[in-house]
Amino acid sequence: MEKHSRFLATALVFLAFILFASVAGVQAETVAIKAGRLIDPVAGTAAANQIIIIDGSAIKAVGPNLSIPKDARIIDLSRATVLPGLFDCHTHMCATIRVRGNSMEELRSEILVYMIGETTGYRALLGAANARSMLEAGFTTIRDMGNAGNYADIDLKRAIDNGLVPGPKMFVSGKIIAPFAGQVIVNTEFRDIGKQDYIYADTRDEIRKAIRENIHFGADWVKIVVDDQRYIYSVDDLKFIIDESAQAGFRVAAHTITEPGGLNTAEAGVASIEHGFLLNDKALEWAKKNGCVLVGTPFPKGQLKAMGLADFYPAIVDVQRRAYKMNVAMAYGSDCSFIIQNKGRGELALEHIESFVEAGIPAADILRMLTTNAAKLLGVDKERGAISQGMAADLIATAENPLDNIQALKNVTFVMREGKIYKQK
Repeated sequence: MEKHSRFLATALVFLAFILFASVAGVQAETVAIKAGRLIDPVAGTAAANQIIIIDGSAIKAVGPNLSIPKDARIIDLSRATVLPGLFDCHTHMCATIRVRGNSMEELRSEILVYMIGETTGYRALLGAANARSMLEAGFTTIRDMGNAGNYADIDLKRAIDNGLVPGPKMFVSGKIIAPFAGQVIVNTEFRDIGKQDYIYADTRDEIRKAIRENIHFGADWVKIVVDDQRYIYSVDDLKFIIDESAQAGFRVAAHTITEPGGLNTAEAGVASIEHGFLLNDKALEWAKKNGCVLVGTPFPKGQLKAMGLADFYPAIVDVQRRAYKMNVAMAYGSDCSFIIQNKGRGELALEHIESFVEAGIPAADILRMLTTNAAKLLGVDKERGAISQGMAADLIATAENPLDNIQALKNVTFVMREGKIYKQK
């Protein structure tokens, strides 16, 4: 017995030593960034010659004349503009569809072919590549809106959180909840084929079960499709979805394209309206009244042309213009899920800036959609979306000042997420 006691005591001492060595080995690094200009997105201003002290993954202090700790690693961005990392509130990391069609019908067919042809495992690998592209383009936080097969989006989020692959902070929706057939056209021989990406939910019991399944498997948001078929969710259906989701502390993002669907969505009061390409003024008034955030995903003209949908561009820009003038809350979302001219996912996501510019929205407000407004929508405005004490050290840098030229965001030279550098030119 005494021999076993001595052995146990020795083992415990050895284990304690290992644990102490491990903790000592991962002490947080202190970093000091010298910023030539530092943007405050809320105020829409840039302060000159600021110092940002970062301790581990968080910002410790910000100011013009801070004392830099002796052991700090110094990063000189004195010739650059530093700003919070960008947000994309509507992404599809695990979907990469080749555009070959010249109409909406052909595009929907390509989506169906993709769903059939790609396994969930391959989608997860595609997601890892797309997530890295987004991060290197300056997006440090994203919300993924499905089309990820059997929950590849949730696995990708786990892999990023665990440090297995580089990528933005992810919020995910899991499988998309929709009326029968989701967003694709099926036939009687393969009526369930859309269930690869969607949960068909037409009755209240089906809707309730779909919400609970997604939450159980690790979703952060409830994503629904309102109107991609001739049958659409009613206002009462949508209020039921909102209430059922709220019981578990979740909010609802609603894909809507048509005018009737958009009106139902806004009147019901979802957290965010996705796309809303045909929202009329009445719907926008309801959106403003109910605090709905428009994530308009306004595809730029070049991308729409590649998809054979260039005729939609004036209407898409018009919705952004009217929503802005009516003071509807707006957040940035790209909806990129296509391979176009071999451009990376991050590069494609930034091209949507062009549509907001075309809509006459000032640079400062576009930047708020990419940071402040998006952080508030995702419920992380107390930890991300600004560079201030206690916030996550998510920041990027550009050569030019985006407040003077918002296109400067297309050339990000430095990316840090939670204190770790992922890009530095």
